[in-house]
Amino acid sequence: MDQKKQRQAAQSIFMSSVTGLANTGAVAVTFFTVPEAYSRTVSWVSAYTAARYGADLAGIAEMAWFVILALLIFFVTRASVATLIVMGGLTIATRFL
Repeated sequence: MDQKKQRQAAQSIFMSSVTGLANTGAVAVTFFTVPEAYSRTVSWVSAYTAARYGADLAGIAEMAWFVILALLIFFVTRASVATLIVMGGLTIATRFL
């Protein structure tokens, strides 16, 4: 039973480290990519909003687009990095077991 608790503790430490690394990586990627992606797409979002919903909502849509874009980039990056780390860990574990 004691060995089972140790294994669970090690898994918990590994998963919290994966989460921390994934969050840190996602913040870094988001920081560097959002301004570039936003500057390339905001004019289209603004024009689309003005044409479909009125020019009054274009400013709100631009702010909302920034938040939506940042969240999309953050969560996609976090999921990707976490998956890569877990798969890498499993690959290394299966090589040595």
